[in-house]
Amino acid sequence: MFFPEYRPRRLRRNETLRSLVRETELSLNHLIYPLFVVEGHGIKEEVSSMPGVFRFSVDLLKEEIKEIIDLGLPAVILFGIPAQKDEIGSEAYAKKGVVQRAISAIKKIAPELLVITDVCLCEYTSHGHCGIIKGSEVDNDLTLEQLARVAVSHAKAGADMVAPSDMMDGRVARIREALDEAGFSHIPIMSYAVKYCSSFYGPFRDAAESAPQFGDRRSYQMDPANVREALREATLDVEEGADILMVKPAMPYLDVITRLREEFNHPIAAYQVSGEYAMIKAAGKLGWLDEERAMMESLISIRRAGADIILTYFAKEIAKKLAK
Repeated sequence: MFFPEYRPRRLRRNETLRSLVRETELSLNHLIYPLFVVEGHGIKEEVSSMPGVFRFSVDLLKEEIKEIIDLGLPAVILFGIPAQKDEIGSEAYAKKGVVQRAISAIKKIAPELLVITDVCLCEYTSHGHCGIIKGSEVDNDLTLEQLARVAVSHAKAGADMVAPSDMMDGRVARIREALDEAGFSHIPIMSYAVKYCSSFYGPFRDAAESAPQFGDRRSYQMDPANVREALREATLDVEEGADILMVKPAMPYLDVITRLREEFNHPIAAYQVSGEYAMIKAAGKLGWLDEERAMMESLISIRRAGADIILTYFAKEIAKKLAK
């Protein structure tokens, strides 16, 4: 078929034609909204490096949850910031910890909202690392027991899904075992299977107060240069019982999302992280980008790469746009 028999532009002439042949769709069903909860009362404070994103005390969650439900968003993922931290992150699995109380509060307000919990220790440890420190390094196997306790405590509080983000070897298997033993075999695991040691996490660490106090996380988070290693990591998590595989960050690793989509039949999630959000917000504020179009294009690219699920701080804005 040669020019001028076939002209691709024929199907781009107006929005009706473009919509008719559009290959990739974005709907609210694909989105998870991250929420930060803090100890205290009467707290709603904006994260300075993430305009439009707030940290809430549990008593002020009601209005936010009602807005999320009214917008039609199906799920949230919770990150907690405790009042006190220690070397082993014990507040992460406290019966009346900030996330545990937030889960219960949300379920009373909106039982139908899917509540997912981040399972990690970095927000809860005094040193800011994702596990227990032994000597000068994170002890992988000691950390597994703590992570299992955290996951079970979240399930007991009413979480619908747990999402381990620590990148310890074997944590999916240990969490699956602990959940099953505690009577929560129905609780799925969304594993941060492929989590890179990325510079795009900076604003999140401000929000969650989780920056490491010494060193960095290169010894347990993935090297940004590697993709074959990502397949090995995801394979291990599948073998250990993960129900959903996540890639984090999203846009700098679209090729990794595609590789996982081609390799696995499991649902693939991607986390559009704080730095990705902050860049678009900052460029939009300065007038360097059309913020709304950049937001939509970024999310469509993640879907096009193969992600079934996207965790994004833009979720509420997307919901408002799609409702127009």
